[in-house]
Amino acid sequence: MIYMIIREVECKSILTKSKISNYAVNCYVGCMHSCVYCYARYMKRFTGHNEPWGQFVDVKINSPDILKKQVKKAKVGEVFMSSACDGWQQIERKYRVSRQCLKILLENGFHVSILTKSCVIEDDLDIIEGSDTELGFTLTTFDDKLCRKIEPRASLTKYRIETLKIAKKKGIKIWAFLGPFMPFLSDTDENIDSLFSNLAEIGLDYIYVDKLNPRPCVWESIKAFLIGNYPYLLRNYGKIMYDQQYREKYINNLKQLILSKAKRYDLSQKISMVFS
Repeated sequence: MIYMIIREVECKSILTKSKISNYAVNCYVGCMHSCVYCYARYMKRFTGHNEPWGQFVDVKINSPDILKKQVKKAKVGEVFMSSACDGWQQIERKYRVSRQCLKILLENGFHVSILTKSCVIEDDLDIIEGSDTELGFTLTTFDDKLCRKIEPRASLTKYRIETLKIAKKKGIKIWAFLGPFMPFLSDTDENIDSLFSNLAEIGLDYIYVDKLNPRPCVWESIKAFLIGNYPYLLRNYGKIMYDQQYREKYINNLKQLILSKAKRYDLSQKISMVFS
């Protein structure tokens, strides 16, 4: 059994400049989902945590109060929730700090785009409905067993899809982020076809797709995961991550597969490749 360490902390700023949109709001440090490919694990370099990524969460309990002060001075713009955590991970049901911050942003005219893997967001559809908020879900695989391995405590993909359907019926703008795909596991023809066939039925407004990237600390996590579950894939993963020629060939093949599925399900006009 993995024990989560939950701390209540105070922040000095919550509305921060972002490369994804004008601003980002992250009400938590750390994430209960413990996804093996999580890029945000680099945050440990700045936070001083000794616990493994995925086994701690710091709750910025004063984030709504700080945000109320910041929005009075900030230029109205687009806000991404969240760029370095999942603002609707399970602990949000207790603290509701993301909900409070979302409400503050909407009341002050900010445009919010949400990306999550958690159906906890359903609790907040009441304040999202009727606004211009965009709700997105990260999706990687419909294989429940694989999903539990690579995204241990996130909502299963089938439930994320159901939440998107509920949001769509409420008139909320919905989108999906597909990836990062795990080579030889979630990047298969069968898996990607399953993702696109399901997405074609729910009326997404747009779709982003990304590959697995060799960002700081990610390889160490993936390597440990492979050793424990798929040791025979370790060598090829190393080549995909760090052999430029092999990697370019892999990325091109993945791109062509994704584009072919998008075309098959009439989603070509809605898809944007994060990688070239």
